[in-house]
Amino acid sequence: MRFMILVKATKSSEAGALPREELLAKMGKFNEDLIKAGVLLVAEGLQASSKGARVKFAGDKRTVIDGPFAETKELVAGFWLWKCASLQEAIEWVKRCPNPMPGEEAEIEIRQVFEPEDFGPAVRSKLREEVAENFARETRAQVEKR
Repeated sequence: MRFMILVKATKSSEAGALPREELLAKMGKFNEDLIKAGVLLVAEGLQASSKGARVKFAGDKRTVIDGPFAETKELVAGFWLWKCASLQEAIEWVKRCPNPMPGEEAEIEIRQVFEPEDFGPAVRSKLREEVAENFARETRAQVEKR
């Protein structure tokens, strides 16, 4: 099973505050542990929403909304993509994570990623194979970059 681990934004992260060296070292060690355990697939931090945009869909109409966005608690500051045997395993890893927002209350959300087989017979077997092959290729490329 794959899980998207979402680090929620805070006022500091939205203000563009970068993590201190101490936190970067702790996160680096945590990420090393994830790699050694075969859990980590991808890990990235995100720029503040002031450097982003949203596209709102209403039928055929598209409306672009430039950041920043007001509801900080609804924003994501970074993410990991992990491969775990269960939700419980992902929870246990998150509990070991250093606080991503020292000095502030932080929240990390765990969401299971759909796998091609989750869509059942509605998705052709060939398409499921293509998606799985593309995912494996992209995952290998991401891991090799690290």
